Amino acid sequence: MNQDNTPLFDMLLNHASRQPTQFHIPSHKRGRGMAGRFREFIGENALSIDLVNIAPLDDLHQPTGAIKQAQELAAQAFGADVTLFSVQGTSTAIMTMVLSVVGPGDTILVPRNVHKSVLTAIILADARPVFLQPVVDRDFGIAHGVSLETVASALEQHPQAKALVVINPTYFGVAADLESIVSLAHQYGVAVLVDEAHGVHTAFHEALPISAMQAGADMAATSVHKLGGSLIGSSVLNIREGMVDARHAQVVLSMLTTTSTSYLLLASLDVARRELFLHGHEAIGRAIELANHAREKIDQIPGLTCLRPLTGNSAVFAFDPTKLTVSVKDLGLSGYDVERILREEYNIEVELSDLYNILCILSWGDSEEDVERLVLALEDISATYEERRQTRALEVRTPPETTLCMPPRSAFYAATEVVPIEASEGRIIAEMIMVYPPGIPILMPGESITRESLQYIEANLRAGLPVQGPDDPEIRTLKVVKEK
Repeated sequence: MNQDNTPLFDMLLNHASRQPTQFHIPSHKRGRGMAGRFREFIGENALSIDLVNIAPLDDLHQPTGAIKQAQELAAQAFGADVTLFSVQGTSTAIMTMVLSVVGPGDTILVPRNVHKSVLTAIILADARPVFLQPVVDRDFGIAHGVSLETVASALEQHPQAKALVVINPTYFGVAADLESIVSLAHQYGVAVLVDEAHGVHTAFHEALPISAMQAGADMAATSVHKLGGSLIGSSVLNIREGMVDARHAQVVLSMLTTTSTSYLLLASLDVARRELFLHGHEAIGRAIELANHAREKIDQIPGLTCLRPLTGNSAVFAFDPTKLTVSVKDLGLSGYDVERILREEYNIEVELSDLYNILCILSWGDSEEDVERLVLALEDISATYEERRQTRALEVRTPPETTLCMPPRSAFYAATEVVPIEASEGRIIAEMIMVYPPGIPILMPGESITRESLQYIEANLRAGLPVQGPDDPEIRTLKVVKEK
C-alpha cells in the first residue's frame, strides 16, 4: 500500500467537483441553505463535502470502498491488523473495546484513574471492575501509571479476568512499562485494552513512549484529533487479531455510532494518517524541541516547576515531553487561577488546570513565538504574585482511594434517593462525579462516599474547577442508593 495516497479524501474531492443536484440530506445543500455568516466563515469547500453515506461515498458501518481502503492504510501506518474509524471521538472507541471483550458478570481489571468512558462501558456491560491503584505523584498531585507489580498481583488474585485496561500515556504524558504488562497479561490469557487517547504520535518517534501496537496490546483507542492533526471528534480503534475478534468489534462500534457519519471527520483522518506516516517524525521532533525549550525557561521562573518524572520504574517507565505540566502551587495560586489569568490577561488558553497545575500541549502547530508568549506571561504572573508566593504555597491534596461496594450497573439502576451532599458520607453513590477535563471520576456508581472524597470535591468546587456528573449541577445534593 502507498501511504502517500488519501483514497477517502480524494473520493470526496471528486464527488464535490461533480456538483451533483442533491435530493438528500443535509438540507443546507453545499451551504446554499445555510445562514450566510456561518457559510462565509466555514467556507464552501468544507460544506461541499459535508455529506451523508450515499452509495458513491461508501458507508462507515459496512465499508467496501474508499473508507475500507483508508482504514487499511491506517492499520499499516499504526502497525495494527485492523483499524476502525470513529467519528464520535475516542470515548466511543474505548466503549467499543470494553463491550467487545466483556459482558455481564465478567471481571475487568481497571486503573482507578481511567476516563469516564471506561466506566460507562462497564455499566453498560454489567461487568465487574477490579480497580488497580496507580502510582501517585505527591509533588504534583496527579496519578501516573500502574506498576507491573500491581498488575501481577491483580492477575494472580483474579485469574478469571477477561481484560485489563491500561492508559498509555496518561493525560500528563507518563507511560507505564506497557510491553512487560502486555506480556504478563497474555500469560494469563487476558486481553489488554489500551486507552491511547493521548498517544497517537507515539508510533512515529523514538523519543516517545512506545505505542500500544508496538507493545503487543490487543486493542487501542487512539485520538488522532488530539495529537495527530485531524478534526475534533475523529479517532481510530487499532486492533491486533488473535485474542479479540475484529469483526465483532466492528459490530459493536456500529451499534454505538450514529448512522449520520461525518465525512469531514473521516476525510481528516485519512489526511492526518498520511501526514503522520510521511512527515510525523520530523514534525514531532520539532514539537519535542519546543516543549523542552519551554520547560527549561519555565523551570527558571520563581514559584513554577515543570513535571520531569524520573523514569525507569514500571509505573513511570517513559515520558512524553510534549506534555508540559507546570506546578503553580508555590505561587499560592491554584491551577485554575493561573488558567483564568492567562485567559483574561494574556489571551492564552491551556489544555487543562487542576488544583495545583496547568497542562499545556505542544505540537508541530506551535511556534517559538507561541512558547515565548507563554514564558513571558508566566514570568509576569510570578512577579505579580511574589508576596503571595512567599507566604501561601498550597499543600498538595491527592485524590482519595475509594471502595466499590456493589456493581456499578446495579448501583446506577438501583432505587435511589437524593440527599444533601453534607449528609451523604457513608452512603453508596448512584452517579458519577468528576472534574472535566480530565474526566476521571472522583466517585462512580457503587462506591462508598467517604469524608475524604467529600473534602476533595469541596476543594475542587472552592477552586472553581468544573466539577460535573451528578443530576444536581450545583453539587448541593447527591443521588445515593436507597437503604433498605
